[in-house]
Amino acid sequence: MAAHQLILSLPAAPTAVTVARHQAVDAIADWDVELDDDVVRTAELVISELVTNSVRHTTTGQVSMDVRIVNAVLRIAVCDDSPVLPELNLPDGHSENGRGLFLVAALAERYGAEPTPAGKRCWAEIALTTAPAPEISASLPLQRS
Repeated sequence: MAAHQLILSLPAAPTAVTVARHQAVDAIADWDVELDDDVVRTAELVISELVTNSVRHTTTGQVSMDVRIVNAVLRIAVCDDSPVLPELNLPDGHSENGRGLFLVAALAERYGAEPTPAGKRCWAEIALTTAPAPEISASLPLQRS
């Protein structure tokens, strides 16, 4: 499978989340790679969560996103200028925020965050499913009563 890539620089505004999600889905469709609908929907949600977190935590007003297919993985990376790495903490039941990283952890095969010279990179990897799993059929003996 050939490598495909989308790189975006986005303003740190709530509208960046929608722009990032739509541009990534459009780019994936243009890459002429048959992906399972679940992979695309998972990517949309992961992009929404990672970009939302970056928009909230950047100080310069810019975030960047890199979406690429390499080998059998869709890798999503979002960078901002904050050096503070996110931590997976359980929010209390009344908190309106703090669940995004839980969603990313639940949906991605791998995820993480790492410092960069200009801040941090948060990333997630989604294994690609290129075709539905074959149905398994088995003959069961008939029961006679």
